[in-house]
Amino acid sequence: MRTTQQLSVTLPTEMVQAVRAKVKSGEYASESEVIRAGLRALLARDGAFEAWLLQAGLAYEALQSDPSQALTAEGVRARLAAKHARKTKA
Repeated sequence: MRTTQQLSVTLPTEMVQAVRAKVKSGEYASESEVIRAGLRALLARDGAFEAWLLQAGLAYEALQSDPSQALTAEGVRARLAAKHARKTKA
């Protein structure tokens, strides 16, 4: 059973030129490799964004259940200043 399938796509001229330039430079062996690399990067970005959204949602739920965990902007600044002071002393 084949693990790949052929797909026909239409790209703007600038993108076609960019793909061909990547192949011509030797960075990639074929146009298909360039497209696969782009899709892998897109999927990785989407995965990272989904993970961030999940983490943000969990943080929001934690703050909803215990608002005392929240920091004011001044509290954040104070923590950052203290951390910076510790780092610059070392």
